[in-house]
Amino acid sequence: MPTPTKVLHTLPPEKSLLHPRNPHRLAYDFKVLIKACPELAPFVSLNKYGNESVDFANPAAVIMLNKALLMHFYGVSAWDIPAGYLCPPIPGRADYIHYAADLLAGSNARVIPLGKSVRVLDIGVGASMVYPIIGHKEYEWSFTGSDIDPTAIASVNRILKSNPELSKAVECRLQKSPSDILKGIVKSGEYFDLTISNPPFHASLAEARAGTERKWRNIGNKKVKTDTLNFGGKKTELWYEGGEQAFIHKMIEQSAEIPLSCFWFSTLVSKRESLRGVYKALKNVKAFDVKTLDMAQGQKTSRIVAWSFLSNSRRAEWRMRNW
Repeated sequence: MPTPTKVLHTLPPEKSLLHPRNPHRLAYDFKVLIKACPELAPFVSLNKYGNESVDFANPAAVIMLNKALLMHFYGVSAWDIPAGYLCPPIPGRADYIHYAADLLAGSNARVIPLGKSVRVLDIGVGASMVYPIIGHKEYEWSFTGSDIDPTAIASVNRILKSNPELSKAVECRLQKSPSDILKGIVKSGEYFDLTISNPPFHASLAEARAGTERKWRNIGNKKVKTDTLNFGGKKTELWYEGGEQAFIHKMIEQSAEIPLSCFWFSTLVSKRESLRGVYKALKNVKAFDVKTLDMAQGQKTSRIVAWSFLSNSRRAEWRMRNW
């Protein structure tokens, strides 16, 4: 695993809610980020507290901040996303990766399995492919990213073309069936050590707009632009008929059809009220093991729910074969 970045003692205190290995526990050092990505400079100014920041209500500023973070912390040489697509918060995405590493370590005598032999399926990789970038840099895992949107897949391919090291570790697949999640993506005889997913958690466009309004107010913007969703984001990124619970139920159903193809299936669950239905669905498919990992970033709390169909003997065989 790469050597942790050295941090000057003059930086602000750590954000203790993030995972201990998350390099974004410290407040953004904009001087360092601008050095990595000079294009960020025009978006940085002093906020009302006298600290350097960007306008988080400005999608262009958020995209440029993400680009700087990816360049500085993860060695990306070029990165961009198409206009109107979701620009995910890097610290939260990094948290998922680090908690997922702990999940694998928990099944491997507390040792995180490293290297390209560890295969991860990112369900809904998006135009930004943030999870594969972070996971490969931190743990050298290899990734397969799936998405239902051809434009997102094209964006991932452009990023890979501009980053040769990533192109050796990441492939992407178009999900051609709107009603499927794992089916049509996981090939016969194919194995993954982990799946990750950040499902669309809104059930409709109206619900997505309401969520956007809350986010804008939380960052102090009184003029809510209801035509701007979640600092960017297309329909398939932000809402799914039935919301996140319906998406996760479909994923659980299809995971039960390929129970031996993955060591740990996992997904984010943003809404606590979704958990009861998720647990019931996992009980119905007779998952052998279910774990819930709580996460928190600022005002937002979420959790990862992971499940496995592998018995203890099959897990031992898997570790000997793959790790």
